[in-house]
Amino acid sequence: MTALLVALGSGVGSVLRYVLGQRFDGTRHTGTLTANTTASLLLGACVGWSLDGSTLAIAGAGFCGGLSTYSSLMVQARDLGGVRGAVYAVATVLLGLGACALGYWGAAQA
Repeated sequence: MTALLVALGSGVGSVLRYVLGQRFDGTRHTGTLTANTTASLLLGACVGWSLDGSTLAIAGAGFCGGLSTYSSLMVQARDLGGVRGAVYAVATVLLGLGACALGYWGAAQA
């Protein structure tokens, strides 16, 4: 049952990621950046709310896992070239860590 919940959440998250990419990815890759940062924020909130079991499977592993896309991040960083690609990759990781911390903090305060 858990695998089915992860697949269901992942399907929804990956469709949202695709839409963000189609709508906002251009030379700056803001769709991928938005997807990864949002997934990090939501995953931090899932941990802050102490979700577990089926709820964490569908929301955390499923939806957030489907929404985030670090494979696309690496391809886009490579395509941007040395300096711009490195800045983009580092900025994405730092924004993701900050968003995760913010999500955790906000959810733990609730």
